Amino acid sequence: MQQGTTARIRSVNVSVNKGTRKTPVGEQAVVVKEQWGFADDAHAGSWHRQVSFLAQESIERAREMGLDVKEGDFGENFTTEGIDLLALPLGTQLRIGRDVLCEISQIGKVCHTRCAIYHLAGDCIFPREGIFAVVLNGGEVRRGDDLEIVKLGDGTCEFSPKDAIEEVEAARAAGTL
Repeated sequence: MQQGTTARIRSVNVSVNKGTRKTPVGEQAVVVKEQWGFADDAHAGSWHRQVSFLAQESIERAREMGLDVKEGDFGENFTTEGIDLLALPLGTQLRIGRDVLCEISQIGKVCHTRCAIYHLAGDCIFPREGIFAVVLNGGEVRRGDDLEIVKLGDGTCEFSPKDAIEEVEAARAAGTL
């Protein structure tokens, strides 16, 4: 997918606790706050992983492996469709709907313990296939919103702590991610 190409948000999902499945909000609009994330989501805050994304295509592969999973089950805020999230470098800016602008700040994550998602689903693909972003511009989002690459990143993000990126890269190199 090239800059200027549009995909869409298949589901918007929130949870009050970390390490649990998120609940799809359905058709309602939800406010995303600049430099914070969703007001009522456990992952929101003043850090580099304010919102998270996982492709519907990743969930479909998990289903093909026999897992009974759906949107939000891997803890992602946004379930996307029609975009290869893992092909996007750090620093890539994504517009959701009219107003929300996010910048990719981390690709994948290291799970130090098996979370509730792993125990409920039998696997957690999010550490391998999920991405995180900071919110540069807030606004309302809803299921079905367009998702557009507005700027392809250069592999860096000023919001990403060096140690967090190094930890993910080391885990990938060791084959533990």
